[in-house]
Amino acid sequence: MSEAQAIDGTPGIARELTAFQQNILVILSEEPRYGLAIKRELETYYDSEVNHGRLYPNLDDLVELDLVEKSELDKRTNQYALTEEGEEAVLDQLAWVFGKFAADDERADALHDLVDAEQQ
Repeated sequence: MSEAQAIDGTPGIARELTAFQQNILVILSEEPRYGLAIKRELETYYDSEVNHGRLYPNLDDLVELDLVEKSELDKRTNQYALTEEGEEAVLDQLAWVFGKFAADDERADALHDLVDAEQQ
């Protein structure tokens, strides 16, 4: 089991990340994207502008933590993809949040319904 995986029910490395960084990982869990596509997704989520000076240093930090892989699409554009460790960090965070939220059967059922709806 890698260090990124939580053994004791805690969110592993995800607990060290900011909410902004966690949101980047969630966006990249859908598919690899270039920086401006990530920026647009974040702006939709936050309903406000996300500055390049905020986005790219956070992407660099995630690359340094080996949660995101950076590759060159062309001479001007980089693509970012979730690594296996990044996927584990997202799953650890979700498991922690779901574990706290699903305090009873009704809430657990609501989570099941949410997951089922997203799969359709």
